[in-house]
Amino acid sequence: MTLVLRNVRPWGGDRIDIALAQGRIAAIGHNLPRAPDEIDGRGDVVLPGLHDHHLHILALAARRQSIDLTGLCDIAAVRSVLAKSAPVDGWLRAVGYDERVGGLPDTALLDGWAGDWPLRLQDRTGALWVLNSRGMAHLGNRQLPAGAELDAAGRATGRFWREDQWLAGALARSPPDLATLGHDLASFGLTALTDATAHNGPAEARLLAGALPQHLTLMGSEALPEGRGYMRGPLKLLIDERDAPDPDGLAARIVAARAQRRNVAAHCVTEAELVLYLAALTASGGAHAGDRIEHGGLISQEALTVIAEAGLIVVTNPGFIHDRGDRYCATIAADDRANLYRAQSLLDAGIPLLAGSDAPYADVDPWLAMRAARDRRTAGGVVLAAQECVGALAALRLFAPRPITVGSPGDLVLCAGPMTELLADLGGDRVRATFIAGKMIFERGR
Repeated sequence: MTLVLRNVRPWGGDRIDIALAQGRIAAIGHNLPRAPDEIDGRGDVVLPGLHDHHLHILALAARRQSIDLTGLCDIAAVRSVLAKSAPVDGWLRAVGYDERVGGLPDTALLDGWAGDWPLRLQDRTGALWVLNSRGMAHLGNRQLPAGAELDAAGRATGRFWREDQWLAGALARSPPDLATLGHDLASFGLTALTDATAHNGPAEARLLAGALPQHLTLMGSEALPEGRGYMRGPLKLLIDERDAPDPDGLAARIVAARAQRRNVAAHCVTEAELVLYLAALTASGGAHAGDRIEHGGLISQEALTVIAEAGLIVVTNPGFIHDRGDRYCATIAADDRANLYRAQSLLDAGIPLLAGSDAPYADVDPWLAMRAARDRRTAGGVVLAAQECVGALAALRLFAPRPITVGSPGDLVLCAGPMTELLADLGGDRVRATFIAGKMIFERGR
């Protein structure tokens, strides 16, 4: 035994000791033998480590070095922020732009906002990048990808749809600071991460493997290899209603995933994307245990039965109810709001439900997402589809689905106070310490 947590309450139960050794829980009991390292839990709650089941790590790391335009409501404010910002690696990189501010920008518009430095701007959804003239000049004479928008005369508008990977190769940047990011994520109690980026392949695996303290699962493309430092996850199917894939081609990719002994996970924000995915699963021979629906942004009542019968997992993003809920209220018909990021109705239907942040496209804080799952309250204070609220414990289990048992991974979170108070506020500031593979990675105050 190398580390013993004494006087702790697993899931708020009776006081007990937990010993960690060789990366796992070695013993649970009273008055366990002395160990080289011991921590007095003071009767506080201990939970299994939290797992963000859907985020984008490299994009999140890059965002931390970017100009955040989230919440800016007029062009003057956008221009002011850009003018006051210092470039990084010779570039201005801005994210979180809302098209309601001034429509979808193009190169000419960005030149008027920031013409002195190369600028790349991402919209709030993450689907669109736009370059100004200085930025476009960095592309030289490269053949533009399929997602590069052209005007009626065949000239590039500066808009790039779903071309993150191409732009990353064309516009080299310094490697992101993943170690600091990993420490910050541990401060929330996160011990495991599933990166849901569709284009993950060998290059992304090399960057991410072993770079963070958290256990890592990588979704990605057919090119993603198995490797050390991560677990290869499902083949990620990026279904975009704006440019929907061929149904036969989508079914063929699912068949290819089966040949790799992989599950599939599909981006399904809209009802059309979900219908296309369900049809492709049927055409490919049916769903397999472990196949996933990512987001489930709009799920009709009729689709609940189909999803349950297929045995699909839904990985939802309750944080969007908080971050984007007021926008949903303004843009989505009242009759459709009950279908937004369902939770309780999925559980009632027997559908396995997990949660992820989708960071950086929503707040990475899992505790904020738990509160949103429990309360369904938007940032503006509106309760959105109250019938989809889940209990506080159920909200917590969306990120902490594992039990605490002997032999389980030594991934634990020590939280201050009794379980009743933890469930009442679901606040990340209660995290006292985070343990990954039996080692303390984060301790509040250090």
